[in-house]
Amino acid sequence: MSITSQAELAGMQQVSEAVGLTLKEMRAYARPGLTTKDLDNFGGKILKELGARSAPRLSYGFPGWTCISVNHEVAHGIPSAKKVLREGDLINIDVSAELNGFWADNGGSFVLGQDTRKHQPLVNTSKQILHKAIQHIKTGVRIADVGLLIETEAKKAGYRVIKNLAGHGIGRKLHEEPSSILNCYDRFNKARFKKNSVVAIETFIATDSMYANETNDGWTLIGNRGGFVAQHEHTIVVTDDQPLILTAMNEIWN
Repeated sequence: MSITSQAELAGMQQVSEAVGLTLKEMRAYARPGLTTKDLDNFGGKILKELGARSAPRLSYGFPGWTCISVNHEVAHGIPSAKKVLREGDLINIDVSAELNGFWADNGGSFVLGQDTRKHQPLVNTSKQILHKAIQHIKTGVRIADVGLLIETEAKKAGYRVIKNLAGHGIGRKLHEEPSSILNCYDRFNKARFKKNSVVAIETFIATDSMYANETNDGWTLIGNRGGFVAQHEHTIVVTDDQPLILTAMNEIWN
């Protein structure tokens, strides 16, 4: 969507704060011994208390309030009572929701407890690249150039990007135009970021894989070459200068 009034901006700020707070609280609540279903129910309760509705459940019938992916899972992990969190796990939580007709999306990967499996450098790289990418976005910047920046920075750090997952426009629906803000350079994409548009920008930084494939459960994505992936995401408003980061409350850069 494009922000055309203070009322629209206020609506986007409210839903963005809801998903940001939910992500922050879920990350703080996570601990070894919890199941991903326990963690998801905790997040779902927060969303309900804030008057927000789970976007993946509302839009696609996803079997959970939030997406929780663990270790080799890239994205869209289904919360499960059989999946127990352990020290050193690489966890990704993606929270998106609708509130009063407005939609926002955010996510972040983190290491649970002690970094026993040395995932922290991957997580840090994803955070840093998202920060750099967002600072580069302003009115008129080519979307493909942001993808090139993300891909180039990942390569510099010794990593790859997942090429078939992307950020997207958001606001009045979960997915809007521009529909594909890739992590890599797409020379065919001539589109540019528009002033006052709302977009969800996300990184998918990988150790080994370049593509994500759907598993038999119809939701969970895993890498085509295995390894691990870190994802971080903010919903922002494009301006003529620095973007307005609507989901800053999630504190994923801390």
